[in-house]
Amino acid sequence: MNSISVLHIDLFQSGKNTSDFYFNTMKDHLVSSHKHIEKPHRHDFYVTVLFTKGTGIHEVDFHRYDVSEGSMFFLSPGQVHSWELSEDTDGYIFFLSQEFYDMHYINQHLRNFPFFSSVNFSRKLQLEKKYLNPMVGLFDEIQNEYYSHNLMKEGLILSVITKMYITSSRLFSKEYNTFNSPVSISYLKHYQDFETLLEEHFTKEKSISFYASLLDISPKHLNRITQTMVQKTATEVITERVVLEAKRMLMYLSESLVEIAFRLGYEEYSYFVRVFRKTSGITPTQFIQKYKS
Repeated sequence: MNSISVLHIDLFQSGKNTSDFYFNTMKDHLVSSHKHIEKPHRHDFYVTVLFTKGTGIHEVDFHRYDVSEGSMFFLSPGQVHSWELSEDTDGYIFFLSQEFYDMHYINQHLRNFPFFSSVNFSRKLQLEKKYLNPMVGLFDEIQNEYYSHNLMKEGLILSVITKMYITSSRLFSKEYNTFNSPVSISYLKHYQDFETLLEEHFTKEKSISFYASLLDISPKHLNRITQTMVQKTATEVITERVVLEAKRMLMYLSESLVEIAFRLGYEEYSYFVRVFRKTSGITPTQFIQKYKS
């Protein structure tokens, strides 16, 4: 059985001491790491990218995003992505693990930042010109520390990353008009908890009542939260997460459709096909033909 390539940070380290953090310019990263990233792949770490030059397409879990100056991307562990970029592409990229972040921020999970919290939120933030230069300044500060031997350099790197992520969260909120009230902030926390549970149980548990019970709220309130946060019912969020995993498996695994359906908790293949078609608009077979043709 083939599997989706899962890349680890140590593949990119080139002798660096910090195994849970990696930093590079996009230009150098695309050259030095070409053999690792030339095909669609997933990571077991968090990724942040800022493009300062070039154009192209960045595909994340079958969503295609345009790349241009000021395009900033945030990827969570497990997401499948690939890109087609112009030869003049440049910018910055860094990877970090939750363990690295925990060195100084034990009570702050990276998934608490909105751009890392949900497959239903956009992974792209397009920076206006007035915000681009300050953001570049933060990346430059991280770069300087990364290549230094300064005392407590990891602490400074993490503090700058946190500033970057808080700034990005505020810009994200402004761009997408979300999280602008105490109610929506409260709902975001519940929604993040819901998606954390969903990641753990989606192959076996698909009922709203199961997740509502673990969250100690009613199914009705869980629906209210998901409708507010992503304009979808809780059932739609659950189903779309299952179908996303099905798409990943259909694209990158050699298992049969029946085997994939069973691994995702569907004993009846015909029912899995109906769910997939209702969510995607096409059957699993048509999906394979579309993306592998």
